[in-house]
Amino acid sequence: MSGTGLAGRSQIRRLALFGVKGVVSRCRDFAAGALDDWGWTSTADAADAERVDDVLLLVSEVVTNACLHAGGPRELVLRHADGHLRVEVSDGSQAVPVRRPHAPSLPGGHGLMMLDRLAGSWGSVPSAAGKTVWLEMVLPSRGARTGPPG
Repeated sequence: MSGTGLAGRSQIRRLALFGVKGVVSRCRDFAAGALDDWGWTSTADAADAERVDDVLLLVSEVVTNACLHAGGPRELVLRHADGHLRVEVSDGSQAVPVRRPHAPSLPGGHGLMMLDRLAGSWGSVPSAAGKTVWLEMVLPSRGARTGPPG
């Protein structure tokens, strides 16, 4: 996994999402459990607590976008190593995420703006079955010691 800051010993969690009801809350709960297991929620650092909230918000946004624009997500994958996290949401659409003009008075269109502001980096990768939208984040208290994803 070159270029992600997740080289070496990483932990991976996968959640298959075919035909799952309540997919957004299920993915958010799955991510919260993984972050807890990986020690992201047990730190006393305020910046870490904010980052956990940001991760859960972005998981909700990316999964919601897959529901609204790509026929629903097929799989959520979380990859973690040394305070670096990569979130991947796969779906069956080849269409890449496109920013819509921001209109504060209209609902919607804010998910990709949040990705730009909160994720360390994000993008999408085509696959034979559709695409995977990914984002990467670093836990501030651990990321400072290990360096940024690279």
